[in-house]
Amino acid sequence: MATINNVTELIFTGLFQDPEVQRVCFVLFLPVYLATVLGNGLIVMTVSVSKSLCSPMYFFLSSLSLVEICYSSVVVPKFVTDLLAKMKTITLKGCLAQIFFSHFLGVTEILLLVVMAYDRYVAICRPLHYMNIMNRPLCHLLVAGSWLGGFVHSIIQIFITLPLPFCGPNVIDHYFCDLHPLFKLACTDTFVEGVIVLVNSGLISVISLLILVSSYVVILVHLRKHSAEGRRKALSTCASHITVVVLFFVPATFIYMRPTSTYTVDKLVAVFYTVITPMLNPIIYTLRNAEVKNAMRKLWSDKN
Repeated sequence: MATINNVTELIFTGLFQDPEVQRVCFVLFLPVYLATVLGNGLIVMTVSVSKSLCSPMYFFLSSLSLVEICYSSVVVPKFVTDLLAKMKTITLKGCLAQIFFSHFLGVTEILLLVVMAYDRYVAICRPLHYMNIMNRPLCHLLVAGSWLGGFVHSIIQIFITLPLPFCGPNVIDHYFCDLHPLFKLACTDTFVEGVIVLVNSGLISVISLLILVSSYVVILVHLRKHSAEGRRKALSTCASHITVVVLFFVPATFIYMRPTSTYTVDKLVAVFYTVITPMLNPIIYTLRNAEVKNAMRKLWSDKN
């Protein structure tokens, strides 16, 4: 039986209802998005042109920054423009596209963080074999695998959503399209679909987080054998990675690994991982990394 959708357009309730608060949010979030694009774009450009940043770690960092730009751009431009709109609308097809790309890029980022943890494990625990293990073909394969994993995950999400009938109402209680708010609008029971989302999204987050935590525990234990200077340098790099992991995984786990309840809290948490975190990542990595800062200074001086 073919799915019949009477709903072709959805209306967002938005983050806040007060027009004054929305205008304040516009003034705050527009510079944040521009900083996200410029900051991550600067990292991508610096790693691409700098001969001193040729190690696998920086290749993965550049890939992560590219994902951050794309991920933020799926949600934030529409969100920011809607802050000034009286009616916040999106087509059903546009909503499904937003779900596909946000999950695609979100899981790609998760897998890239796992790859970066593996890179640090090899660099610290097997330093003499680092360049042989983390050769260029393997690095490209790991990045491609991260993108492929995100694509497969997102295709599953879309395949379970497409058959759902939407016959009204058409008001989605969020500021962007995500699965749980959209499921509430379906004209059928979505318990099974919700369980699939829990397994597909939640377990990816939890399993990846467990792998990351295990990797860094092994690294920290191994660092006891290093000199004080070696420990300081390794911990400086690992601290940046761990900070980014915490900023990304805590909100994601909160959203996808619990029963749905009120969306007020969900929307505020979503602002953190869709708007704030992508801007923080380049700051976290550059402030704690002298090589990146020096390469950026050299790039800036060459431009002038």
